[in-house]
Amino acid sequence: MGPAVHNFQFMRVARRYLIGGRVQGVGFRFFTETLAAVEGLHGWVRNLDDGRVEVLFEGEQDSVDRAESKLRRGPRGASIDSFSAEAAAPSERATGFSIRS
Repeated sequence: MGPAVHNFQFMRVARRYLIGGRVQGVGFRFFTETLAAVEGLHGWVRNLDDGRVEVLFEGEQDSVDRAESKLRRGPRGASIDSFSAEAAAPSERATGFSIRS
């Protein structure tokens, strides 16, 4: 194996989400942090001033897809009225996952 051969078996992706509805005050950020831990994802989650929650997930594509399907449902007590997802540029860094204020 030459130096150009490295871990291409996993495709790293990043996605940014904006979620609206009853998503603040229902444990959405902690729910998202748990999803990231289970799937081994990096990124962050934060509440926005307009009442939405913003999320950035980065990791292996299958893991991001699985986390997204759960994110679309949200935690018990949440009521999601809007959900948007867009591709983001992966940082390729192991940043961990954080809850931002």
